[in-house]
Amino acid sequence: MVARSVYFENAVGRVWEEPLHYLRLDYYAAPREEVAFRALLTHALHALVRRGWGKMLIDQRKMAPYSDAERAWMLDEWLPRAIREGGYRYGAVVLAENPFARVSMTRLSLAARELGNTYKTFDTEADAAAWLTQAVVAR
Repeated sequence: MVARSVYFENAVGRVWEEPLHYLRLDYYAAPREEVAFRALLTHALHALVRRGWGKMLIDQRKMAPYSDAERAWMLDEWLPRAIREGGYRYGAVVLAENPFARVSMTRLSLAARELGNTYKTFDTEADAAAWLTQAVVAR
């Protein structure tokens, strides 16, 4: 089996290319600076375009809540581009331990439905990966 490889990493998190044809985005527990946050997601977009997979596992277990500015940028700029340019359609989210971060993700996922992206949340990484590699393929 082919090993996963790191596509990009900075102080906010890491983007992996998974051998089962999806991207993985791991958020770190450290406080986020807006420039580094945007860089991480911009590189994730580049990887979506490069690979054409349209699926991402987002591990938010250690993540702090999104700020209003981060959420607005994601909804107004990043997500529309990721859908249009990268074919991004499915996000499997491993829920944050922080309850405020969970609420923040819920708000984002509800707004993202209008753009044609589907987020599904999971308590475990295994369940998230199974949905991306099995359930999504069946659609």
